[in-house]
Amino acid sequence: MTRREKQVVRESFRSVGDVAEALALLFYGRLFEREPGLRSMFRGDIAAQGRKLMEMLAAVVENLDRAESMTPVLQAMGQRHAGYGVTDRHYDVVEEALLWALGQALEANFDAEARGAWRAVLGQVSAAMKEGAAMVPPPVLRT
Repeated sequence: MTRREKQVVRESFRSVGDVAEALALLFYGRLFEREPGLRSMFRGDIAAQGRKLMEMLAAVVENLDRAESMTPVLQAMGQRHAGYGVTDRHYDVVEEALLWALGQALEANFDAEARGAWRAVLGQVSAAMKEGAAMVPPPVLRT
């Protein structure tokens, strides 16, 4: 990511604080609308899951200048998500749903530059999580 992209992500994320809960609900609503089969992967309280999502986004934003420090955490998340049945294709749907939710929640503060910067950071997050998922050995089929 460029210095400018990091700055734009940080600036737009400051606006998230007031709308974090609504943003998370918008995200999950859009995600399940786009990919209804993912709903079954979320058995717990979706509001609690949304808080976890916002905490992870905050950690990613806080560590933009040392993104490599987040790599092991994101890879471990990718490994856990693989166990839930998340596939590489799902990451694209998640990115698009999150970009859409950010746009809805931040409105004028989410212009084309902000969208591009967030796309870059979410791409890095997805890449690290996919790397982690790839570390999970495939299940052994027994006959």
